[in-house]
Amino acid sequence: MADVETPIQQIPQVMEASSNEVALVNDEVAPSAERKVKKIIRKKKRPARVQVDPSTMKSEPPPQTGTIFNIWYNKWSGGDREDKYLSQEKAPGRCNVALDSGYTKADIVNGSFFCVFFARGVCPRGQECEYLHRIPGIYDHFNPNQDVFGRDKHSDYRDDMAGVGSFMRQNRTIYVGRIHVSDDIEEVVARHFAEWGQVERIRVLNSRGVAFITYSNEANAQFAKEAMGSQSLDHNEVCNVRWATADPNPMAQKREARRIEEQAAEAVRRALPAEFVAEIEGRDPEARKRKKIEGGFGLAGYEAPDEIYYARGANAVNPIGRQGLELEEEQRLMIEADQVEQQEREHEQVVENGIFSSSTLAALQNTRGAVATKPKPKAPSGPLVAYDSDSD
Repeated sequence: MADVETPIQQIPQVMEASSNEVALVNDEVAPSAERKVKKIIRKKKRPARVQVDPSTMKSEPPPQTGTIFNIWYNKWSGGDREDKYLSQEKAPGRCNVALDSGYTKADIVNGSFFCVFFARGVCPRGQECEYLHRIPGIYDHFNPNQDVFGRDKHSDYRDDMAGVGSFMRQNRTIYVGRIHVSDDIEEVVARHFAEWGQVERIRVLNSRGVAFITYSNEANAQFAKEAMGSQSLDHNEVCNVRWATADPNPMAQKREARRIEEQAAEAVRRALPAEFVAEIEGRDPEARKRKKIEGGFGLAGYEAPDEIYYARGANAVNPIGRQGLELEEEQRLMIEADQVEQQEREHEQVVENGIFSSSTLAALQNTRGAVATKPKPKAPSGPLVAYDSDSD
């Protein structure tokens, strides 16, 4: 027993340690480990910056460019519309999205429009403005009869393709003229116009000094037209920005038609169940096998086309879309039969309530052919036919 016993001096002393300390066998205490705390810093939205000093804003009438002044639109009419765009006067300001964007009073109001003065870089109100001070996004949708700034569209474009635009066509392309042509002109145009939204396509005609910029969203095209009007690129030119006419290129027309079809197909996909969409698009292998077997309708070597196989009826393969339509044909026949019976009952009721009995009416109908009828005299013809006076 003496050999088995262990001296008390050789047993390591266990010290009481706190939650942040660890006891070691050599009577040493490890340093307390610091707990790492991950802080989430949420930046507050900054207010919109005042682009120009309000004291410098003057409410003077515009320079006379016509013969009649319209007090409603605050501009001259009756003159040459091209004077505004042929002039080499540069815009008084330019919007800087990185510095000028911020929240305004319009951010708490749903359906607010964008500030046209912010797009031009001359808004003096800042965060007190009642319109949005930012770039339009993909979720900003407005009435097709109005643009992003709340201005009413017209049925036709102006002769110079300026102004608000037309609600008869969704135009996402703007025309830019008077561009200084250089070796890197395409890169310059893409850099300046990409500030106002996602660009889908850019086409530059070096020989004419013009460019066509197509945006993915129509709202961004409307914003870019106001933001780049009478602005300069990398040189001292003054750009002429207008709406672009319809592209006569057959490839462009096919591309636009294909884009509209894709949008319609995407809307249909979101409206239908996911399983049914996968079956129609051929992404379900089990559905393909089932269609090959059931599409023959018992005929060897026959496979029904999609418009027949996916039609409504007893053979439809979309049970969700067929709910409530199983007895549609039977209900229609029942309604028609009920209407016929109701008409017969109404006829019998009229006969019973009349002054003649049913047997009397039957006898009169049989003798109607035996009564001699006097033929009508032939209508006179001539130049004075139906000539008469008001007194008669």
